[in-house]
Amino acid sequence: MNFIKKLGPLNLFMLVICALIIGVSEYLFLRGDQLHAIFIGLWAPTLLGLVIFIKQILNGSQ
Repeated sequence: MNFIKKLGPLNLFMLVICALIIGVSEYLFLRGDQLHAIFIGLWAPTLLGLVIFIKQILNGSQ
């Protein structure tokens, strides 16, 4: 529980969303729709990178 408080609700939400994206991508891949699975699977690192970039801007890092 302390981990969730330290992580913050928005970060936890983004991690859950990324986990769901990866799960959907794996489902599509195993179902045989490899091209869509790869496309959707690339959303997770893109979202995480965007969140990191926004946090750096808000914290004043260069």
